[in-house]
Amino acid sequence: MAKKVSQQELASNDGKNGKPAWFAYKGKVYDVTDSSFWMDGQHMGMHDAGKDLTEELDMAPHSSENFDRDNIKLVGDLE
Repeated sequence: MAKKVSQQELASNDGKNGKPAWFAYKGKVYDVTDSSFWMDGQHMGMHDAGKDLTEELDMAPHSSENFDRDNIKLVGDLE
């Protein structure tokens, strides 16, 4: 059974002050803390952890298949 992640829990995991960096995409929550493409809760200065990035990532130059590499881990389902 997948872990349920609340909006509040997602927001608190913003990658700042030593916290994990999580984001949501299409109802799933991902941990990008160990990804070299995410530094201090930011991806390329364009996307911030702790948020639902579905709309932003749908316009990104890459697709969700990139989630399968570079230490991006599925956390669970967004409530």
